[in-house]
Amino acid sequence: MKRLFKWIAIIFVGFIVLGILGVIFGDDSTQTTTTDAKVNEQPVVANPSEQTETAVVDVAQEEEAKPEGLSRPQKNAVRSAKQYISMTGFSRDGLIEQLSSEYGDGYEVNDSIIAVDSLNIDWNEQAVRSAEQYLDMTGFSCDGLIEQLSSSAGSKYNVSEATYGAQQAGACS
Repeated sequence: MKRLFKWIAIIFVGFIVLGILGVIFGDDSTQTTTTDAKVNEQPVVANPSEQTETAVVDVAQEEEAKPEGLSRPQKNAVRSAKQYISMTGFSRDGLIEQLSSEYGDGYEVNDSIIAVDSLNIDWNEQAVRSAEQYLDMTGFSCDGLIEQLSSSAGSKYNVSEATYGAQQAGACS
C-alpha cells in the first residue's frame, strides 16, 4: 500500500513539474500585444472593460510580488510559491520542501519558510484542492485519503487540514 502511495506521489510531482514546464515554455496566446510606437505602449484589448480589470490585477500582483523587508532570494521564493500554488494544492510543509529541495527550486530552507509565511494562504483550501486531485487520480476511503494528505511521504498537511480536505472533497460522506 505504501508503494502505491509512493507512486501516486511521484506521478503527482511529475504533473506539477510538467505544469511548470508548460507555463515556462508554453505558448501564451493570452499575452497582450503592443504597438511598435514607443510613445503609445497601450495593450490592445478587445473589450475596454477587460483592460481595466487587467490593469487592476497587474497592479495587485506587482504589489504582492514586492513584499517589504524580504531579501531578493526570499522575493524570488515568493514568486515561485505563487506559481506552485496557482497550479495545484500544497501544504505549508510541502510547499517549503518544494521550494528548498535540490529537486525543486533549491532555495535555502530559511528563505523558503519566510517566503511561504509571508503569503496569505488558506491551507484548508489547499487541502481540499489536493484531496480533489487525489480523488481524480484514484479511489480513496476517507481514512486513506486523510492518511495520504497528512503523511510525511504524502502531502504533509496536518491532520486537521487533511481531515477538512477529505471531508470537503466528499471522501467522507
